[in-house]
Amino acid sequence: MAIIVVEGLHDEINIKSVYPNANCVITNGSEVSKDTINLLKELSKTNEIIVFTDPDSPGERIRSIISDAIPNCSHAFLRNYECRSKNGRKVGIEHASKDVIIDALGKIYKQTNEPDTITNIELFELGLNGSKESRILRDKLSDYLNIGKPNAKTFLKRVNLLRLTKEDIKELLCKVK
Repeated sequence: MAIIVVEGLHDEINIKSVYPNANCVITNGSEVSKDTINLLKELSKTNEIIVFTDPDSPGERIRSIISDAIPNCSHAFLRNYECRSKNGRKVGIEHASKDVIIDALGKIYKQTNEPDTITNIELFELGLNGSKESRILRDKLSDYLNIGKPNAKTFLKRVNLLRLTKEDIKELLCKVK
C-alpha cells in the first residue's frame, strides 16, 4: 500500500477527491516534526512512501527532509503552472485538477542506493551548471521531465533519481532547446 505525503489538509482533500481510498500523511507545513518523520519511517517498513509536495520552496524543503530521513521513498512532482489558484497567487496540490493529479501520481520516481548515473562535472560539461544560461536550460529540462524547478544540486539528485546518463541528457537537451 502506498502512503502519499502531502503538506496540508486541502492537499489531502483534493487527492481524495480523485482517489477516495488514498492513504495520506500530512506534514502540516515545512517544519516536519520528529513525530511525523518517525511515523513515516515506521510506515516505510511495509508501505511505499510517495512524497507529493507543492512545487515551491516549502515543498522542496519538505521533500528534502523526508528524502534524507527515508532513503527508499518515492517522489511525484507537479509543474508550477499546473497547480495555480484561480487568482494565480498561490500554488499547490490543492489547486491541481483531477487530470494533473492522475498524471503526477502516474509517474512515480523511486529513490535507490545505486551509484549515480551522472556527475556534477558532466552537468557542467552539458552547460547545466556553472554558466549564465545553466538555470534556463535546467528549468526547460526540469519542466520537460516534470521534476519540479530545482537548483543545480537538486537537479543532479533528480536526474540520478531518474537514472539518466550524460547521453540521455544530451538527447533531451536537443528536444528542449
